[in-house]
Amino acid sequence: MRRLLMGVAIALALGAPLARPSARQYQYDFRGETKALKVRQKQERKMLKLQQRNEKRSWKTMRMSRATHAQEKHEMQRQTRDLRLRQRDERQDLKDRQRLMKERMRQS
Repeated sequence: MRRLLMGVAIALALGAPLARPSARQYQYDFRGETKALKVRQKQERKMLKLQQRNEKRSWKTMRMSRATHAQEKHEMQRQTRDLRLRQRDERQDLKDRQRLMKERMRQS
């Protein structure tokens, strides 16, 4: 009985490092997430550009004062700027998340 217990203990001690998954198995696909974000952001920019183009075309059929025209143009610039800032923040958040995940992987 004692030999059996010693044999099992030795087998577990020698086999434990082999059973532990390597660090490569824990790797996360950062490129896929980054690529998906870039594709989505590009689509958002295209949609905003298309929306603004259609809005400008509609101005040709309406009578607008110069002040209203300038106000609408300014609103479009604000939308573009807000989109650009929001997308930059999303990219920075992704980078921060990736950096945090890499640090956690190194620690474990």
